[in-house]
Amino acid sequence: MNDVTKDIWARWRGTTQARIGLGRSGDALPTQPLLDFQAAHSRARDAVHGAADFTALAAALAPHPTLRLHSRAADRVTYLRRPDLGRRLAQDSTLPSGPYDVAFVVADGLSARAVELQAVQVLRRCFDKLKDWRIAPVALVDQGRVAIGDEIGAGLDAAAVAVLIGERPGLSVADSMGVYITWAPKIGRVDAERNCISNIHAAGMPADQAVDLLVWLLSEARRRRLTGVNLKVDASALLTTG
Repeated sequence: MNDVTKDIWARWRGTTQARIGLGRSGDALPTQPLLDFQAAHSRARDAVHGAADFTALAAALAPHPTLRLHSRAADRVTYLRRPDLGRRLAQDSTLPSGPYDVAFVVADGLSARAVELQAVQVLRRCFDKLKDWRIAPVALVDQGRVAIGDEIGAGLDAAAVAVLIGERPGLSVADSMGVYITWAPKIGRVDAERNCISNIHAAGMPADQAVDLLVWLLSEARRRRLTGVNLKVDASALLTTG
């Protein structure tokens, strides 16, 4: 009699980051899947509570100028409890005058690790593709939410703003970055007026693909003078120009 039970989920488990076919030991998970789950949960918590090394990011972006800014959330605990404060700049913030064609903002969001890993390579590729654009100093923002880009873009007199931000971590990915693009930024813009590129990380959307899409969206935003639900991605045009 053969006591070995074939694992029918093995071939599928290797094709996805989702937790499938984990098995059971009595009324609980087997030890290894349980340990894997606990480790993933710890990585997600570390991502949420971590602090971005903006000094290193500024050095990596040199010689392009950067600005160090902070939201009205004084610390991480306040940031997590008061999302509204993460959407506004600290009251003593100062911004250089434009005008600029685009302003890039890097905010820690809910995964500082994500922007540490993805932001520099995305920005450097954008700089190469937008050589004829007037690009503002890159704003590096502690305790920032997406909407803080509206105030920064308006203060810099930028025609468009692109906010690179750490996305909320899950139990499969803790280092995913998103980019939010808004035409004519000003305080009070809503999410329907933005375009979003999500899931930028090593096992998700590659940096090259994200940059092609970001540059296309910025170019179309400038041509049509809008972003959001009225700006749809044209896959055929993107393949032609990417």
